[in-house]
Amino acid sequence: MKGNILIVEDDDHIGNLIEFTLNNAGYSTVKFDNANDALIFLNTNNPDLIVLDLMLPGLQGEDFIRFVKGKPEFKSLPILIVTAKSQEDLFVKLLNEGADDFLVKPFSIKVLVAKINAILRRLGKASSNGVVVNGIEMDFEGFEVYIDGVSVELTKTEFEILQMFLKNPNKVFTREEILFKVWGNDTDIGDRTVDVHVSNLRKKLMDKGKNIKSIPKVGYKFKS
Repeated sequence: MKGNILIVEDDDHIGNLIEFTLNNAGYSTVKFDNANDALIFLNTNNPDLIVLDLMLPGLQGEDFIRFVKGKPEFKSLPILIVTAKSQEDLFVKLLNEGADDFLVKPFSIKVLVAKINAILRRLGKASSNGVVVNGIEMDFEGFEVYIDGVSVELTKTEFEILQMFLKNPNKVFTREEILFKVWGNDTDIGDRTVDVHVSNLRKKLMDKGKNIKSIPKVGYKFKS
């Protein structure tokens, strides 16, 4: 798993959607429909990030932020606000009080995942067993690839080619280098095979595929 996310959202539809999406994106989640139970949870648990609604039954989201950020052990715990409120002054106030970012409902699920990924990368909490380049995230151990938070299925060969590119952005690889790194000493594999797999990889990466640049008569590179 990429990290543990605490979700505090009283709207069942939105809360379940956030939970489902984050689980599919590789995160472990715990969900509460009120801030009081979330505070009790925090007494014995330390999540990597909190997704917080502001308008909650009982303790409100603004007060929850003050309680959490008032504890030394949670000073650096990131909080992403999701709310129907849209007052600019309120967001400025909460950001100054310790919130890290916000999304106004209705929001894009893809943007939610991208913001969480960005916050955790910025704070150094992203997994060291992966890499993120230009919106493409690879989990090496989990054999998973996400584009802007959306899972993409690759073959083993496509995964290995993309891994080589993302570990070495802007480096030019000759077809011979790609053959050796991915297929080893299998002499039955030719340059055309590399071209076919790279072409298939580009298609699966959709608009991100344009970052794989062909170098005429040489090979390929991934432009970051």
